[in-house]
Amino acid sequence: TAEVRKQWYQRRVRGDQTGRPPAVAHGPGRDIWELQNRLYLPTSDIDIVIFGEWLAPPLRTLERRLIENHIADPATMKVLDKASVPIIKLTDTLTKIKLDISFNTNNCLKSAEKISELLQHYPCLDKLVLVLKQFLLQRHLNEVFVGGLGSYCLTLMVVAKLQSCPRHRRGRLEDENLGVLLIEFFEFYGVRFNYNNTGIRIHNGGSFFNKNEVSEMKGSMLCIEDPFQPGNDIARASYCMFYRKGGIQVSLYMAEESCYSAQKT
Repeated sequence: TAEVRKQWYQRRVRGDQTGRPPAVAHGPGRDIWELQNRLYLPTSDIDIVIFGEWLAPPLRTLERRLIENHIADPATMKVLDKASVPIIKLTDTLTKIKLDISFNTNNCLKSAEKISELLQHYPCLDKLVLVLKQFLLQRHLNEVFVGGLGSYCLTLMVVAKLQSCPRHRRGRLEDENLGVLLIEFFEFYGVRFNYNNTGIRIHNGGSFFNKNEVSEMKGSMLCIEDPFQPGNDIARASYCMFYRKGGIQVSLYMAEESCYSAQKT
């Protein structure tokens, strides 16, 4: 019951949270969307999208108003105006919840809807993703703007592995042992997967393809095709796949080795 109360409190706080920072951005023709599903950790940030008509995203204007209204802690604010998707990162002064605010990113809404659809289709998906998110968080490999692996890409990697599982194709995955699925994920992406040549695709039942045959995807370390825009690699910013000794691929490999060592003992 303590865990249920904790989850209820988190949902309540996160629900109330979405009305605070966007409130200073309201105006004619503007819409606020908060992209939330049940795939968040207690420390996870909230993604908020603001829709409106601007010549350029009003990053600095919103930054100033958030500080003036004592909504954001100035020491935590980062304006990533050079990112492929410009965002404002901040920590709310009242709840201490971290927020990512972007503008007019329609694909984010499609992605949130896609995740909801996948969660319905794969009953084990949320549990696997939450464990893996904590795994990446503990290794500081979960922030995309510093080369880590974001939640959306991680979720699609899990889906791709489930789609390739023969047991899934036989309709038996719902009763699968979650520990087995987790170890298989570590083994697949930590040992067997060929990052140099292979791309990940989840639409139309899922498949793997030679990314070197797609000009837009050459040179990308981790390649995941956008389900809504074929040819677009949504994982190209995750350069920590092979970066330094503690990169994502190495961490997955070490996790797989640890699991098998534990089994032997």
